[in-house]
Amino acid sequence: MNTREKILSQEALAARLGEERRRGRRIVLANGCFDLLHCGHVRYLEGARKEGDVLVVAVNSDASERQGKGEGRPVLAAAARAELVAAMAAVDYVVVFEETDVGLLLERLRPNVHAKGTDYTIESVPERAVAQRLGIRIAIVGDPKRHSSADLIERIRNATDA
Repeated sequence: MNTREKILSQEALAARLGEERRRGRRIVLANGCFDLLHCGHVRYLEGARKEGDVLVVAVNSDASERQGKGEGRPVLAAAARAELVAAMAAVDYVVVFEETDVGLLLERLRPNVHAKGTDYTIESVPERAVAQRLGIRIAIVGDPKRHSSADLIERIRNATDA
């Protein structure tokens, strides 16, 4: 499947995941902003992929990222971020979402596993109550949080100011 074909609307993705379930495949949902990709993102998504057969990545819309990260973010528009994430080998499908968390997507897509990075604990996952109610297992995956887009942006700004 080519990169752009992996990026689906929520409606098309829900239908595709129905087909995947009928084949007996376990679905994992990971999410994030993915503003300036770095090795922490790669390790997170590769870790998420190990939790099931199909990896869906939900990418924050520009408005939801700005709400969470502040003015000046995102650096890249949602369409570009979605395409970069879709280009990763570990990723099967990508969807852009408007909310600040993926609670509604968990309701709609009903994955088997909700994967979060190591900056979370099971107790601190924002969608924990929704996942528990729906019987979705939460998995903390990836390497220790030593990488961030914010740090990368700051290093770039400092290098250009020098």
